[in-house]
Amino acid sequence: MQKTKLLLVDDENSQRQMLAGYLEKNGYTIRQAASGEEALKEYETFFSPVAVVDMKMPGMGGIELIGLLKQTNPFIQIIVLTAFGSVDTAVVAMKQGAFHYQTKPVELEELILNLQKASEQHRLVMENHVLTEAVKERFGSGEIIGKSKAVADVLELINLAAPGDTTILITGSSGTGKELAARAIHSLSPRKDNRFMAVNCAALPENLLESELFGYEKGAFTGADKRKLGRFELAELGTIFLDEIGDMPPAMQAKMLRVIEYKEIERLGSEKTVPLDVRIITATNKDLTKMVEEGTFREDLYYRINVVTIKMPPLKDRLGDVLLLAEKFLVDFSRKLGKKITGFTPDAASALTTYHWPGNVRELQNVIERGVVLTRSDLISLKELPGLSDVNSDLSQFDKMSDVEKFHIKKILIQMGWNIGKSADVLGIHRNTLRSKIKEYELSEE
Repeated sequence: MQKTKLLLVDDENSQRQMLAGYLEKNGYTIRQAASGEEALKEYETFFSPVAVVDMKMPGMGGIELIGLLKQTNPFIQIIVLTAFGSVDTAVVAMKQGAFHYQTKPVELEELILNLQKASEQHRLVMENHVLTEAVKERFGSGEIIGKSKAVADVLELINLAAPGDTTILITGSSGTGKELAARAIHSLSPRKDNRFMAVNCAALPENLLESELFGYEKGAFTGADKRKLGRFELAELGTIFLDEIGDMPPAMQAKMLRVIEYKEIERLGSEKTVPLDVRIITATNKDLTKMVEEGTFREDLYYRINVVTIKMPPLKDRLGDVLLLAEKFLVDFSRKLGKKITGFTPDAASALTTYHWPGNVRELQNVIERGVVLTRSDLISLKELPGLSDVNSDLSQFDKMSDVEKFHIKKILIQMGWNIGKSADVLGIHRNTLRSKIKEYELSEE
């Protein structure tokens, strides 16, 4: 069971110690503070989702402290303690953003119940804050679908690895469902009720990647007008998924090594470390062992992230799952587009199961979506599956090898929506090489 971190603020030493002892016995990790000023200082390195704050304290009072804690972390849930007969003050605190109040003397069982509610509220607020809908939309219910041995082997590894906190590396070409596997690991782990944070390391330049992962303090750089929490802190007690870690710049690789070794980060513009309790899952479509040999990926980081490896199989190695996946996507897109499509014609089904799927599950998903859009019938036929209808005659029309290459490159570019990076991955060449081929063969999106 994961312990919930809790900041306890009360100037009465005896009561604070009594509450801390009771709460620790009930599964909480406590950081104590005797004043508002001390609480703010403690919170810089103890980023708890909930806090218990006494209303009346010398110096900074509870109302002011609540406002400042909310500025630091808008998602924190605060329970205020107030003397009997001072309920009006508690109402003011609620308006300031407190989650609940409790009168003194504190009823301990009631406090535990209120803290459980506050933790659940924090989880729900965080769930709404982080944008996960894009992935949910692409992968539907989030299930790994398939009956092939390749999928069974992956599911077995996921079930074995999920309960622990071991760092996991997921490998496989683009479109094989690496993030889907990471989410499955998280959902089967003891951290399942906390955040799953996904970060694409290839999508951000180095300076933005660092601030996105580690956050920054106010004034850390031009435009940093307030503190921003990084993905690691937002994933506290949960899981962070670092996709395309093979594209992480060398300087960031060194910082990631420290994060894994010491379980702490430093926000940009701060010299204070923030402890972490986060599980790390990484993924790549690159050959990291080759990159280590070439000196483009740190060997020590590779061994840190490669404790357990899960290799996602390409779709061509699990063609028996194609119709299962196609039917799942058919149902999803038919519902989304308001159509009543019941299945595939025999020739369409045959083409789906004989095509080599260089773009893997993502390509299949795009093909089915296009078929749902184009069909005017209750069945998708071969004519609604462009690119698959000529799967057995792609090469017969050409005499020159260069014409074969031109045709294949053009087909992959169309299937990948003219995304150079994805197309290069499917073709197994560098994106600069692909750009040269596009120029050589005078290919254009039009």
